[in-house]
Amino acid sequence: MVNIQKKQNPENEPSAPEWFDASLFPSPDENISLTEQEWQERLSGSEYQVQRSEGTERPFDNEYHATETEGVYVCRGCSNPLFPSQAKFRSSSGWPSFFAPLSSGHIGTKTDFKLLTPRTEVHCARCGGHLGHVFDDGPDPTGLRYCMNSSSLRLIDRESHRKIAEGREDELPFRMNR
Repeated sequence: MVNIQKKQNPENEPSAPEWFDASLFPSPDENISLTEQEWQERLSGSEYQVQRSEGTERPFDNEYHATETEGVYVCRGCSNPLFPSQAKFRSSSGWPSFFAPLSSGHIGTKTDFKLLTPRTEVHCARCGGHLGHVFDDGPDPTGLRYCMNSSSLRLIDRESHRKIAEGREDELPFRMNR
């Protein structure tokens, strides 16, 4: 099991791109609680399976495992900012991997006993959606590998951010879930 508190500290938390305005997105302190039916209406089948049923998508066959676009990855269920692209690295695991979250207050963890060995599950601090797991085999400066499911994340790049800032969310190729 990973001791995140030991390895994660404020100086290890990477920053968002200078153009990213976090005030346009929900705070992890603004909890969201929906019924299972509301979650099923909000998320696609695969997104629901991963986020609400703690599933795992297939390695290498997911949206963000090889993406190198600058931006911030937000929770697909509630738009809570989670990981900056600056913290993303190629882990060869087949899933998007990060060495640190945008802020430790944006995620939560719990012990997962679904396999023979206990693992540390990572979830969104705002909506509780399952994101993936964290392991202690990552690069410096934290030594951690946040192995996330693409179907739990949404990349907000510069162009998407501009549309959100200008109140033009209807022009996005996806729906912002707040």
